[in-house]
Order: sequence, then C-alpha cells, then structure tokens
Amino acid sequence: MNDVPLDPEKRPASAEESAARPMMRLDDVLKRAGCVGTGGQAKIWIQDGQVTVNGEIETRRRKQLFLGDVVETMGQSITLDETFFDC
Repeated sequence: MNDVPLDPEKRPASAEESAARPMMRLDDVLKRAGCVGTGGQAKIWIQDGQVTVNGEIETRRRKQLFLGDVVETMGQSITLDETFFDC
C-alpha cells in the first residue's frame, strides 16, 4: 500500500470542492460558445479529435471543465472564466 499523498493537481476533488467550483461539460461549452449548433455536432467534433482541452486532444464529450480550462477547436480558443459560467 502506498501512503504517499497524491499531488493536489492529480487527486480527485472532494464533493465539497466540486460543489464550490463551477463546472460545465465539454459538449455544453462548445454549444454555449457558439462553436456548434447542436449537441450532435459537438459529439462528432469531439469524437473526431478536433477539440483540445488544455492542449490535449479530448474525445470525451462529457469531460468536466472548470475555471481556467482552455478549449480549442477549429482555430478558436475559449478560456473558461467566471463570466462564461454566468447564466
């Protein structure tokens, strides 16, 4: 058994931490930013590897994104800040 604490950047967030931070799924980010018109279009772009999150290709459309994450697709860059989560 390894008792070394996990790096805070790699450890899963607790329920309290998750509730305190705004979160949005990748497919919803693409729709909200106006990159795609439908969830179906977002799904295709994501599964085809046309979307990166923080510089890494992301193929999970339900990937949870938080403040500070950067999404790039089709030459457009979207940085998630507080105003992005305002409804």
